[in-house]
Amino acid sequence: MGVKMPKKSKPQRPSRDEFELEELGNAVVEAHREKSDVLITLWQREPVQGKIVKLDVQSQLIHIESSYNTIKVKFIDILSIQSAPQ
Repeated sequence: MGVKMPKKSKPQRPSRDEFELEELGNAVVEAHREKSDVLITLWQREPVQGKIVKLDVQSQLIHIESSYNTIKVKFIDILSIQSAPQ
């Protein structure tokens, strides 16, 4: 008979409650409205610094313009957002 290999578990996204998600959403909307430079920490990716240029509600993607490139990130992958260092 075959030997059963243990399943490899994928790292799980940190769970956040409704309050944390709402605060994060408000910070994203405010940064977009004010066109301010932000530093966004992402889950399992390098942090991104730039301006939020578009909020796509349907696909839940946030478009960030960073040094002439537009990076699209999922809202759920954002761990934190803060003003970028000057």
